Amino acid sequence: MNVIQQLEKEQQKEKVPALRPGDTVKVHAKVVEGTRERIQVFEGIVIRVTGGGLRQNFTVRRVTHGVGVERTFLIHSPRIEKIDVLRHGDVRQGRLYYLRSKVGKEARIRERRRLVPETEGEPEAEENGEEAESEE
Repeated sequence: MNVIQQLEKEQQKEKVPALRPGDTVKVHAKVVEGTRERIQVFEGIVIRVTGGGLRQNFTVRRVTHGVGVERTFLIHSPRIEKIDVLRHGDVRQGRLYYLRSKVGKEARIRERRRLVPETEGEPEAEENGEEAESEE
């Protein structure tokens, strides 16, 4: 491993959710206003994920007061406090630019029914544990 790869590995975040286009996310980003620093939440739909490694970024789109707003974030940026995935969308394309021309109910995305591999075992274990307690 060369020096550049080592530096990139040190700067990568440990816990990063697996993002895919169509997911609804809440991004907690640090914003500097003068001397103060606060956290601003940006919630919307991921319309693209590009790059890899330290340079991986994603674009989030939301409609506010009838105006579409898109922001691009670096996943491993120190300016991002955390990323919460609220829903997993069921889409067939890697870039959801067609959402720009959709308004209202047309812009909705179906929720993915199958479980995501990361959270597959956890809900089943909780459900089985609750059922076992209620039966006794």
